[in-house]
Amino acid sequence: MTSEPLLTQLIDSLRCLPGVGPKTAQRMALHLLERNREGGLRLSTVLEEAMQKIGRCKLCRDLTELETCAICASPRRDQSLLCVVESPVDVLAIEQATAYKGLYFVLLGRLSPLDGIGPAELGLDQLAERLENNAPEEMIVATNPTVEGEATSYYLQRMARTHNIRVTRIAHGVPLGGELEYTDQSTLAHAFGSRLQID
Repeated sequence: MTSEPLLTQLIDSLRCLPGVGPKTAQRMALHLLERNREGGLRLSTVLEEAMQKIGRCKLCRDLTELETCAICASPRRDQSLLCVVESPVDVLAIEQATAYKGLYFVLLGRLSPLDGIGPAELGLDQLAERLENNAPEEMIVATNPTVEGEATSYYLQRMARTHNIRVTRIAHGVPLGGELEYTDQSTLAHAFGSRLQID
């Protein structure tokens, strides 16, 4: 057992959160102790339970406390659409911002040979099995527009084509409400390269 005071342990523990440095962790710890002990107790209870019970969906690899997540288990989802994303946060973003009603597959990363992340680390064998046994009509590739994301996208397109599955890629380019003069060069170049015909 550590001999550090509990307050120091609390501050150090809060620093495990992304974007939380020493000052922010200190402010959070003092807020909980001085103004919201009830909230702190609830946080600790829910956090402990979540760490013990939340795992991965056996079909899509998203976070869930069940063997199969609510999206995969829902009969209302369109089985003919499969959207492949890099992380669970991407599933949340798509669910909150779009009317997409298909299924997902979560890679938990992107191909990065320099970092030792290859097809096996992304569960692409599991995805290949899914494409073989329960092929969707369309696979939507929704990886991020980074070098690694584009390499992953290319790999996924090749996988889908071996199963004769139609492949689409989410659009990238100038954001809605954005102005061309403030758009960076690579985004603008990508937007021009991916332009569509207007009917």
